[in-house]
Amino acid sequence: MRVAARGLSLCLLLGAARAVAAGAAATNATPDATNAAPDAAISGTERDAVYDDIAVFTEALVLVQRQYVDKKEFRDLIYGAIEGMLVSLDPHSGFLPPQEYQDLREDTSGHFSGIGIHVGVKDGQVLVLAPIEGSPAHRAGLMSGDHIVKIDRLSAIGISMDETVRRLRGARGSSVLVTVEREGRDPFDLTLVRDDVKVASVRGARILRDGVGYVRLTQFAESSADEFADAVKKLQDQRMTALVVDLRDNPGGLLNVAVSVAGLLLPSGAEVVSTRGRDGVRVQERYKADGSRHVTDLPLAVLVNGRSASAAEIVTGAWQDNHRAVVVGETTFGKASVQNVLRLTTRPDCAVRLTTAHYYTPAGRLIHGKGIAPDIALAVPPSAWRRVVLRRSYDEMPDAFPAAAREKLEDATDSQLDRAVDVVIGARVLGKR
Repeated sequence: MRVAARGLSLCLLLGAARAVAAGAAATNATPDATNAAPDAAISGTERDAVYDDIAVFTEALVLVQRQYVDKKEFRDLIYGAIEGMLVSLDPHSGFLPPQEYQDLREDTSGHFSGIGIHVGVKDGQVLVLAPIEGSPAHRAGLMSGDHIVKIDRLSAIGISMDETVRRLRGARGSSVLVTVEREGRDPFDLTLVRDDVKVASVRGARILRDGVGYVRLTQFAESSADEFADAVKKLQDQRMTALVVDLRDNPGGLLNVAVSVAGLLLPSGAEVVSTRGRDGVRVQERYKADGSRHVTDLPLAVLVNGRSASAAEIVTGAWQDNHRAVVVGETTFGKASVQNVLRLTTRPDCAVRLTTAHYYTPAGRLIHGKGIAPDIALAVPPSAWRRVVLRRSYDEMPDAFPAAAREKLEDATDSQLDRAVDVVIGARVLGKR
């Protein structure tokens, strides 16, 4: 048994090792990357130790397949083992079998089927970063800051990001039951019917008082940079004299899009972000503002909160470290690790999402686990924030709500936005002196 198991283990793992080592260089910008070669060859002694450990895994695999009370296919066991290995690393690494890999492609394209929420995993809990406007989750009243503790009556405590998405995603018309914990009330259940979700990246673009422009960016999907640039151009055509960019509840997205968005409001060649690997010292890659259009003459403020994550934190850190914007609000989420999606060459319809590095701001600050601290700290209690979000929805989608509902929230004041507007007006006045 041991010799046969060892032979099988070599075939299994070496095939996987080739999948993780071969192909084109990985990119952080797309969900469709393959892998670069390893840094160094394994020595003979290390190889023998690896083979012995693989033999243990393979023997356990064969025992399960032969003696477990229910029949299990080898493929299912191997997929489960890969998933377990990756989840043990961090909540953001994981294995993507064919359907989940396809779901990821759809997600980054800005169109998919599901309940329509952005989630994060923090301290072992599933946190609602933001519901997508007009989605089933939004219509049912899920709010930023809610915790999902059960999905279809199964505990969601301690599960990975991929497992969370797998449970919540599904065919259009199917339903999912979620149990929600919200500050100030007992846990409650919501039944959500999945639907097609189209994500609009830019919301609420308009001129506020005294010529101050406002753009809310909800995510960083494939079309977000173009949508953002178009919104800024239209506001400039309306004689905008300063700008507030709202990244509150923005859960992030694609790196290349974040670089493009940040670069639009930075000088050409300014650093946006860098990545560093295991040692935290050596820079792997630097990303700089490029392109032909750079808007650098407008006073700028950016709004963030505790659900601003990933790409939103990269953009905020870039503007802050380049002294381009004043950051107003709350310390951000602190999720800024590099996940490469590495397509397997031995099974191209599958992929591995693997954390390979961390993001650092232009000044060398680690974002992951720390977040971006605002220049002007201004917290909003959850109850007040829910009123602001509802009032914002009524203002941005007036046809979707009755007038009576809007009237009840006319006194809901967005103190963070008001402060940001005051800041850029002050900067504009000082700039004229």
